[in-house]
Amino acid sequence: MRKLFWALLFLLLIPSVLAADENTKKVYLHEAIDAALKNNVDLQATRLESSIAKNNIKSANRLQNPSIDAFYFMGAAGNNEPKQLGVSENFEIAKRSARKKLAESTLKLVQKNIDYSTFDLKMDVREAYINLVAMKSILFTLEQQKELQEELLDIAKSRVKNHKSQDIDVMQAEIALNQMIAQVNSAKVSVKKALSDFNKVINNPDDIVYDSMDRLFTEENNFEEMMTPPPDSRFPDFSTIVQKTLENRFDIQIAKQEIDVAEKNLTVVARQRIPDLQLSGGYAYQLGKYTDSGNFNNGAYAGASLVNIPLFYNYSPEIQNATLKLKQAELKYISVKNRAVKDVSAAYERFLTAADNLNHYEKKIVADSEKLIDTSKDSYEEGKSDITALIVMKQSYKSIIIGYSQALAEYYNSWTNFLREVNDEDFSLTDNL
Repeated sequence: MRKLFWALLFLLLIPSVLAADENTKKVYLHEAIDAALKNNVDLQATRLESSIAKNNIKSANRLQNPSIDAFYFMGAAGNNEPKQLGVSENFEIAKRSARKKLAESTLKLVQKNIDYSTFDLKMDVREAYINLVAMKSILFTLEQQKELQEELLDIAKSRVKNHKSQDIDVMQAEIALNQMIAQVNSAKVSVKKALSDFNKVINNPDDIVYDSMDRLFTEENNFEEMMTPPPDSRFPDFSTIVQKTLENRFDIQIAKQEIDVAEKNLTVVARQRIPDLQLSGGYAYQLGKYTDSGNFNNGAYAGASLVNIPLFYNYSPEIQNATLKLKQAELKYISVKNRAVKDVSAAYERFLTAADNLNHYEKKIVADSEKLIDTSKDSYEEGKSDITALIVMKQSYKSIIIGYSQALAEYYNSWTNFLREVNDEDFSLTDNL
């Protein structure tokens, strides 16, 4: 009965596993960015703000709708008064153009925010992709170490069988192997979490699971594929990139545009004090029985008046608030520029440190550690050292390789963070030397 249950469960799971494989799409970093720009639901919603802002321009430039007027006096009091049918229209003075300019300025602000959101999404994809590859690399390293630990267990068993070592060597090797198995299982969970985060950033509503290419850090460091300069590149001085950064950063551009919006909003509010002009006109007639001559009289009427005269309320609170908002926008602009320089400085220092650490790993740590572990294994196999020393050495080597993968991930992420701060995804080192 139990065998039948497991057989049925296996048959039920096969279609879902195959479906997952069919829907999984391996992508390079640049392909992941393209997929996010095309499919990300949040970005699609943000882009709609542009159409809304364009419609607001049309709304701001609108004319007031006319009114149809009819005057018909009832009873004896109105017998001698003409009946009237006409149209009246309010004409805003110096207000439509101000509203339109404000709406146009707001559209520019919306477009800059969309550009910022698009750029920010690209950086988020880069970080999620790098993290996924890093988790895969750590898993790959641990699985390699697990295989080496299994090999060590076999060596220990062989030495005990040949009476060259004590039974405790096998026990130590088994404990080390079981610890490695637990670490491998934890690493697999980390990979699944990183894969989920990666797809959450892409945010494709279709039933597609995006996965990174399996070119791991520990196999080959393809900096071009990861859209990152090699760590041995020449890096410019900080002073050479500050000016370009201040020109490119989206938050500075947005803060500057917010000043323009606040200025135009102040103009719109201030012009509320200007009265509007109301014009009216139409057809008027008087029945003959109500005229002295007994004839039917008809003609037209016209009128003009000033409306919304700021006599009892002159919009002072609104104007004061608009002035304060303009002051806020100006202070924000200064603050954003000041923080930008500090953010770029911190990001650049982090990047230089990450590059230095990575070079240190590649040139001085990893290669020497590989030689040392091979020598230690041969030494134990020949009976020149004990298993405890070899296990300690292998654990140290594992830590070094994982540290190397983390150093690579930090280098890639520090470059992404640097690009995020300079707001230039095409930042070239050679152009700034």
